[in-house]
Amino acid sequence: MSPSRGGGDDVCEEAPRGRTPAAAPRINLSPHYRLSLLSAHCASGAEMADDLGDEWWKNQPAGAASSPETSDGEEEGGDAAMMQQETAPVPAPSRKTKQPKECFLIQPKETKGEATKTRRRKKKKITDVLAKSERKPGTPEDLQKLMKDYYSSNRSVIELEELNLPDSCFLKANDLTHSLSSYLKEICPKWAKLRKNHSEKKSVLMLIICSSAIRALELIRSMTAFKGDSKVMKLFAKHIKIQEQVKLLEKRVVHLGVGTPGRIKELVKQGALNLNPLKFLVFDWNWRDQKLRRLVDIPEIRKEVFELLEMGVLSLCKSESLKLGLF
Repeated sequence: MSPSRGGGDDVCEEAPRGRTPAAAPRINLSPHYRLSLLSAHCASGAEMADDLGDEWWKNQPAGAASSPETSDGEEEGGDAAMMQQETAPVPAPSRKTKQPKECFLIQPKETKGEATKTRRRKKKKITDVLAKSERKPGTPEDLQKLMKDYYSSNRSVIELEELNLPDSCFLKANDLTHSLSSYLKEICPKWAKLRKNHSEKKSVLMLIICSSAIRALELIRSMTAFKGDSKVMKLFAKHIKIQEQVKLLEKRVVHLGVGTPGRIKELVKQGALNLNPLKFLVFDWNWRDQKLRRLVDIPEIRKEVFELLEMGVLSLCKSESLKLGLF
């Protein structure tokens, strides 16, 4: 017989036979007894830091955080999982493939220091070539060749043939053994008679063309034995105004003129110098300056020489009233 359900507080229910009880039997305690147990628990558990603000985990001994109840199998399983995570390939982020670009190799430029170190072949100057070469006297063929080379770029073949001068208009060339006085005596043995018969102003009987004013003064001093009583005039631009030369040519008779082709050309242009009475035109052909350049080796002088030849000199040579000499 089961006891009645309406019994006192200390009565418990009996579990049916053949079944395990689901839970421990419930014991009913009086309120006073419960309050005493709670006060004792609070007194003895003050050191347990039930307060939420106390950092109780710092006072635990080493190894307390890890549960001793964990088995070796669980640790091995965790290590294997970690190894699998570490060794698992991480997929690379997808990027757009770029097309390969052409690459050009640029050679580095040499610096000035490296360029000076490299041995270069020294360029030959015209002065070095002329210094080692033997001096040769000028010939009429040299003058003819220079004229063709100068006018070949702007003249036709027929015009170049018209520039050819007859051999009869050339005097004997200097063989580098003559002084100016001895050379002039050789090419003009009847000079004394010619100068006596000359009485025309604004003209000369003989012109000597050189490259500079200093060279003109040297030639005038070196022809003392030849000129005698002849009137010699300086026809260059250095320290002499062209108006002064024009006045001198208008006032008196001049037999010899020594100067540069540029000033002589200007006097002919202005009508101060008439070339028709001219009998001898001598070029200071073989003399060389400090750079070993001849009269026709200087581009400016060469241009003025050929311009002067076209101002009536070539026509006078072809008519054989004018003779050319190369000193």
